[in-house]
Amino acid sequence: MTIYDELVKRGLIAQVTNEEEIKNMINAGKATFYIGFDCTADSLTAGHFMALTLMKRLQMAGNKPIALIGGGTTMIGDPSGRTDMRKMLTKEDIDHNAACFKRQMENFIDFSDGKAMMINNADWLLDLNYVELLREVGSCFSVNNMLRAECYKQRMEKGLSFLEFNYMIMQSYDFYYLYKTYGCNMQFGGDDQWSNMLGGTELIRRKLGKDAHAMTITLLTDSQGKKMGKTAGNAVWLDPNKTSPYDFYQYWRNVADADVLKCIRMLTFLPIEQIDEMDAWEGAQLNRAKEILAYELTKMVHGEEEAQKAESQARSLFSAGGAADAPEFVLSDDDFTGGIVEGQIDIGSVMVKAGLVKSKSEARTAIQQGGVTVDDVKITDVKTAYTKADLADGKLFRKGKKTFVKIIAK
Repeated sequence: MTIYDELVKRGLIAQVTNEEEIKNMINAGKATFYIGFDCTADSLTAGHFMALTLMKRLQMAGNKPIALIGGGTTMIGDPSGRTDMRKMLTKEDIDHNAACFKRQMENFIDFSDGKAMMINNADWLLDLNYVELLREVGSCFSVNNMLRAECYKQRMEKGLSFLEFNYMIMQSYDFYYLYKTYGCNMQFGGDDQWSNMLGGTELIRRKLGKDAHAMTITLLTDSQGKKMGKTAGNAVWLDPNKTSPYDFYQYWRNVADADVLKCIRMLTFLPIEQIDEMDAWEGAQLNRAKEILAYELTKMVHGEEEAQKAESQARSLFSAGGAADAPEFVLSDDDFTGGIVEGQIDIGSVMVKAGLVKSKSEARTAIQQGGVTVDDVKITDVKTAYTKADLADGKLFRKGKKTFVKIIAK
């Protein structure tokens, strides 16, 4: 099976241009391709997994990845798939986020000996003269066509700022610049980026002639990657200080039955033949598939030791007691002051601090619905509170069947 056939088999291809040329280049290891990452936070998320693993697959087949850090485009903000404008970040924030991205990407991509490049588009976008840019590329873009683009449709009803309207031109210019400067002949991105990416392809063709067009190949991955990596409205981060290895494992362990094999195909490096055999799995076997998914991805991000530890902790949930390997959360002296009763902390506050719920109202609802236990005893009183002595040896707090943490007061 060729690498291109494998990408199709894994469900990673949504739309392409120049498919035969793409196949030939990728299969021969001749592609120099880029994927862009805007620096909107100080950590990559599980939603970036598809892009990162795709880059790794193609690099293993001899192709050369360019990880494009969006230090420049982040200052504008991509309107794709959004109903409101992104928060404006300072240049200092963006630079900090870019540095964090670089450290995490090195866990997936081999940047040694020129095998890959990591480039920041701030290096050229921030130095552009606006009038010169308009004269160089402005005539290559039709406003009518831009307004019909999918990436703008959602925003047109509520208002699209002129700042964001420029994003397509900036992203297109990236591809144009990378093509001229580094011989980058292919770009990847989510299918919500299709219009932006075609803009880059068309810009190269218009500026460099039809002969260059044959080398300007746009390949698009399914945008499901952007739908991954969020739970209860919060991002699942690759930074262990933002999402612990255990919580990261649990996120993938709890994916829906209908999604687990799709995720295994798209995100893991297990052989296709092994995954094909799993297609017939059902019932309890799907739980095993979820464990495989969670273990493989946790190992990829946090290392084998942390993956084994998280797997052990998760399995302990279903063993007698379950507290021995549970993740721990430590309360300090300050947590027992300022409450309704001095020297005590109510159960809702405990659950919020430990990350079992997002708010005390959510904790109250969970208790009223019978979904909270402490050391396997169901809690029915929302006014339940604890002293430091009560928690000195640790108690196992559970919400539902799959979320638990050992609370200790020290």
